[in-house]
Amino acid sequence: MNILTISMSLILALALVLFLMVRSWRTTPHGTLNFSEAMLLKFIFKPVNRFNIPATEQRKQTKAFYKKYPEPEVQVSKITNSTIPSPSGDIPVRIYYPNTDQKLPALVWFHGGGWVFGDLDTTDDNCKNLANGAGIIVVSVDYRLAPEHKYPAAIDDAYLATKWVAEHGAEIGIDTDHIAVGGDSAGGNLAAAVSLRAKAEEGPKIDFQLLVYPVTDVSNFNRPSQKKYEKGYLLSVQDMDYFRTAYANTAADYLLPYFSPLLATDHSNLPPAFVLTAGFDPLRSEGKAYADKLAAAGTAVTYKNYDGTIHAFFGKSKFKQGPLAMADAVATLQKHLSKN
Repeated sequence: MNILTISMSLILALALVLFLMVRSWRTTPHGTLNFSEAMLLKFIFKPVNRFNIPATEQRKQTKAFYKKYPEPEVQVSKITNSTIPSPSGDIPVRIYYPNTDQKLPALVWFHGGGWVFGDLDTTDDNCKNLANGAGIIVVSVDYRLAPEHKYPAAIDDAYLATKWVAEHGAEIGIDTDHIAVGGDSAGGNLAAAVSLRAKAEEGPKIDFQLLVYPVTDVSNFNRPSQKKYEKGYLLSVQDMDYFRTAYANTAADYLLPYFSPLLATDHSNLPPAFVLTAGFDPLRSEGKAYADKLAAAGTAVTYKNYDGTIHAFFGKSKFKQGPLAMADAVATLQKHLSKN
């Protein structure tokens, strides 16, 4: 054998080994992960034992992670940082304008992080993409976090911020006849709860709710997706137990409709919703259950599951379907917030 033949044989052998390794990382007992998700889980995302890390340290680590793995820079016309008054202290908000030429519909957005971590910076890229893509103003809300601030601090801040936008949004360029709420994970939970509360209290008129892999029922961890994807896919059931414990005053809070929106007694006459979930996510079943509950009550809802991906993929370029989910969200926002 000459040197070229030997070299080609070695290259082919190495390629086969790499192929088999990657296939083993992608293959799970419950299906096949997307290539990008498998690589992220293998090399980037590490399990976190949250019970041994103070919430303040978790927040530092989260911000450091976002700085280490940034998304491509997105420019919007204008960004302002402001506050919304509240009896419990001013609520910080960040407002994103795709342009400043006319009054525009608005999305009040709540970041994820299990009610424990996350802030205006960690959700910055998604807010820019939502504002630019849908041609709307996005008001990102920095609600109070647990465990320092227990339930109902987060929902109170989320609701008061939405109410303020509906009542005073015209002062900052918002067309207050067209307002949506949205959020991812714990933020999706808050968006659903705000919609329920607005109906119950005859509060702000909300045109649409964008619920990105929302937490909808912390009282039940026995759903199919929680059993299948209990651990190993970024978000674990142990994480969810930590988060609900951090946010709740007692276990009795788990049954309250603004903590577990799926348990509300009436889901009729709520804003139309787009509920999206990830295929390998413990929250998948409860997201689907919430979409089903809305539909059964006559509330218009679109549900979409993104196969092969994991929690936190929304809008992220490192995930195969992150940009697709963002495009879908943008399209639904345009449809429901159009002034025409």
